[in-house]
Amino acid sequence: MSHRDPPGIIAPHIPADAYRRAEATGQPVVIVVQSTDRTGRPLRHYLYPLAIAGAGVMGVFGLVAAFLALLDFAAQTAATVGGVAGTLGIGGISLRLFGSKR
Repeated sequence: MSHRDPPGIIAPHIPADAYRRAEATGQPVVIVVQSTDRTGRPLRHYLYPLAIAGAGVMGVFGLVAAFLALLDFAAQTAATVGGVAGTLGIGGISLRLFGSKR
C-alpha cells in the first residue's frame, strides 16, 4: 500500500490514522467544519464610499489652495504695478497709487 496524502485543503486537519483507516476499510471520512455567519456588512461596503469622499475632499482643498494662490499673486502684481507706475493719468485726471505723501 502506497502512502497518499488526504485530498483537499482541509487534509492537514484530518488525523493520519483516521484517514488511513477510512481508506483501508472504505468508510467515508466525515469532516465537520465549524464556521460562523458574518453579521453585518463587509468592510468594502464602507471603504469605497469613504475613498470617493476623501478624493472629493482632497480635490476641493486643491481648488481652494489654487484660488488663494491666484489671489495672492494678483495682489502682489497689483502692488508691484502700482509702485512702479507712480502717478496714473487719464484725460487730465491724475491718480497717485501707493505713493508716499512728501
